[in-house]
Amino acid sequence: MEQHFATLSFTTRGRGLLDITDRVRDCVAASGLCKGLATLFLRHTSASLLIQENADPAVQDDLERFFARLVPDGDPLFRHRAEGPDDMPAHVRTALTAVQLAIPVLDGSLALGTWQGVYLWEHRRQGHRREVVVHVLGER
Repeated sequence: MEQHFATLSFTTRGRGLLDITDRVRDCVAASGLCKGLATLFLRHTSASLLIQENADPAVQDDLERFFARLVPDGDPLFRHRAEGPDDMPAHVRTALTAVQLAIPVLDGSLALGTWQGVYLWEHRRQGHRREVVVHVLGER
């Protein structure tokens, strides 16, 4: 077994999904590994990672609207507001999603389905710099 590590940096534009599939694919290709597992870990508590449909942008809009209803900014339930009314809602959104993904690597590529993409989901209203650590473990 061999392993490869990389840290990818992204600048988000604020709340919403950012397609990071190509950057992750490039990282897997650079590893030179043909079969194994790619693990992605987001080093933040107010954003998340997910695999989602990449064909219809309405899916992303619907997800955003659902979470806005589920965890609204400024909800009086929350006491933690150190960085504004979207602070605690962003942490709750992260708790309901994930900061880590595991994706099989087959024939040197991510084993994603036809309509699947890898997304960084920014939960804060303002843009932020985010880091994703990619670990590829496998064989040549």
